[in-house]
Amino acid sequence: MRKSVARVVLLASALSFLGTTAVSNADAQQRKPKGTKPAPAPKGAPKGVPAPTNDIELDEPAKPANGAAPAKATDNSPPPQAGQMTEQAAQAKRLYDSEKWWEASLALDRVAKGETGDDEGNKQIAQFNLAKALYKLKFYQAAYQIFSLIAEKPNHLKFNETLLWLAKLATDLPEPADIVERVGKYNDEQIARFNNSEQKELFWQLNYLLGRYKYRNRQYEDALRLFSKVDRQSKYYIQSQFFSGISNVQLRKSVPAVQSFQKIVGAIDEGVEGIEDEARMRDLAYLSMARTYYSASVRLDDNNAPTIDPAKLSAAVKYWNKVETSSEYWLDSLFEESWAYFMAGDYPHALGNIHTIEAPYFPNSYYPEAEVLKAVIYFANCQYDDATTIVAKFQQKFQPIFNDLQNTLGRFKGDNQEDAFFNFLKEVREGKANLPPKIKTVVESALSDRQLLRYLEYVRVLDDENGRFKKAPANFRDATIGNDVKDSLEFARNIAVRSAGQLARERYQRNLDELNEHLRDSAKILIDITAAQRNQLDQTLAGSQVTAAESKANIVKPDEEHVIWPFNGEYWRDELGFYRQTITSKCGR
Repeated sequence: MRKSVARVVLLASALSFLGTTAVSNADAQQRKPKGTKPAPAPKGAPKGVPAPTNDIELDEPAKPANGAAPAKATDNSPPPQAGQMTEQAAQAKRLYDSEKWWEASLALDRVAKGETGDDEGNKQIAQFNLAKALYKLKFYQAAYQIFSLIAEKPNHLKFNETLLWLAKLATDLPEPADIVERVGKYNDEQIARFNNSEQKELFWQLNYLLGRYKYRNRQYEDALRLFSKVDRQSKYYIQSQFFSGISNVQLRKSVPAVQSFQKIVGAIDEGVEGIEDEARMRDLAYLSMARTYYSASVRLDDNNAPTIDPAKLSAAVKYWNKVETSSEYWLDSLFEESWAYFMAGDYPHALGNIHTIEAPYFPNSYYPEAEVLKAVIYFANCQYDDATTIVAKFQQKFQPIFNDLQNTLGRFKGDNQEDAFFNFLKEVREGKANLPPKIKTVVESALSDRQLLRYLEYVRVLDDENGRFKKAPANFRDATIGNDVKDSLEFARNIAVRSAGQLARERYQRNLDELNEHLRDSAKILIDITAAQRNQLDQTLAGSQVTAAESKANIVKPDEEHVIWPFNGEYWRDELGFYRQTITSKCGR
């Protein structure tokens, strides 16, 4: 195996792991995260091959950045006692028991705010019942705000009971509402109260949610322990196994990571319930296994030089090949696989995959890095004229795209542009954005992140709830509780819009930065080509270019079900994914 190819591809990412990766309801964006850079390649590593890493970025940001869990409330004082109710509090309770939610909400709010002179215990009970009444009226955000306040106080009379309602809200409000953060206020013992035959599904759901909280705060061992409590019968089993796999990847434990992903496939094949899109989750599991094996295939020897494990690299290829051609991730799998073939020195397969990616059947595909990889392969084989042509075409195509992307982003200069970018995001998703034709599909791809879509859904849910509020009885709207409901909706919507706008801008900027990086890489290839043609190439680089024998090497053993077809200049749909292009080294001639 050669030591290096060209310094340019030190910056090229051979593989981007689960991006903004991932997970059906549980989540993360599974498209290749544009702009994600691998760790710098170790000295002597094959250029274009990332340093060994198991890092997988989810579209749920870890917080806080230092990995420490946010401090929980530490008030361990005993809960207050509830004494004799006032008549107003008793009447509020009767209205609640009679399911007269509008009247009950008005009365309970007065008790909770201390207007009736009730003691602290009865005020807390009224507060809890008020949140439940608002939930029954489908004012989920307003109910959530009250339950959140209770969850901050372990000595609240209804602290434990609130956990059940947080679980309910987790199914009513989209993920950006951040129910996970509130569930994180509880511990294993408090969740264990639901471990009984009548509440098994709730028990499993809460373990999953608390596991997500631990995962978010990089407490991966705790997360794994919690995910392991989610039974195979639960509708949260698949999500739990997915995050178990990702947690093990973060802990650099490849074997248990792959085992978790294999459990996903096994459960789907056996008909486990609770999966919205079985085919998608199966393909995500295959991609995850491929990426895990790929990462594990690169190791450093005693001399700090990279070594390739052919068996693990072959396993990665096998799982990439299992991604269905109808899958939204198929082109991603082909592109990632092409880097594995490049690592193995199997250039015909790498180039063949790129041929498929660039086929006219996929007019909206966007893989600029594929052209960089192609140029690197030709350079490695000393076919300098062809490499120069590839780079020239790449720059001719993508420099104008970069310019248009940059100019469009320039419309949002300055601070406090989150609201404006949120509106831009909506326009892009609705096909109404004023974009230059060259970048329309590029921007749509960059802003197709599943997390962004969940923020859009959250804003829609809040708008629907506001619509219900406007139809509420006038005496409710005009009361203090009505103002509280209105304020909670406005506050949540403002936060959601700003968060979505900021995230969308970050996704856009990441896409722009990655394209700029590829353009710089292409320019560096031209510098190396010029040096090579003048016999002035650095001796280390010159010595690492492949010989004719090495250019034919192939340590990857593709899945035996797949037949490889030679590319003859024509595209046929049934041959997509099976192309290869013969290339012979001209080095040393």
